[in-house]
Amino acid sequence: MHFLITAGPTREWLDPVRFLSNPSSGRMGYALARAVREAGATVTLISGPVTLAAPRGVELVEVETAAEMTREVFRRAKRADIIILSAAVADWTPASRARQKLKKAEGGKQKAEFVLRLKATVDIAATIGKALQQEQVLVGFAAETQHVEANAREKLERKNFDLIVANDVSRPGVGFGSDRNEIIIIGRDGTVERPRRASKLALARRILKQACAVRAAKLEQS
Repeated sequence: MHFLITAGPTREWLDPVRFLSNPSSGRMGYALARAVREAGATVTLISGPVTLAAPRGVELVEVETAAEMTREVFRRAKRADIIILSAAVADWTPASRARQKLKKAEGGKQKAEFVLRLKATVDIAATIGKALQQEQVLVGFAAETQHVEANAREKLERKNFDLIVANDVSRPGVGFGSDRNEIIIIGRDGTVERPRRASKLALARRILKQACAVRAAKLEQS
């Protein structure tokens, strides 16, 4: 099987020296790529800026912005059997990027405020979900700070995921930047798994097992 996995954050540039981003370390996506390689499958890992080394045997595609990640995912999505979208892609990007560094003061006078105009980025998951082939499996992630399970279920339906992995990123010791996580795995068929808090690699193996089970069920039905 061929897996397509996204990981890490994106950077949305305001000017040559500043960008909007998030605390994603990419550890979950890289753990998923490692788990897939250990299982003997082919992996394409599309990664935003991180400090991690890709697992051996993984095809790594490095990107920076949401637009770049969108382009690379769409180029490869049709060839993948299982698509796992774990990257924390920006929902918004600056409406325009300044060519020169934005200055705090102009004409000797300091600005009291700065108004930033943003525009929506392409919703990668929703777009792929609409074009998903019958036998493909789409796994999404929901990093939430409240109503975790309810928000994840809504996202699963809206974006046509087969599975969604939800976690509360406001809880200390799990989520962004941590080697451990505490997740809920929700299936389109209504199944819910609540693994104990564990390393991201251990949880990646649980997610992989679930995704492969969904893939097998789809192949059986076709």
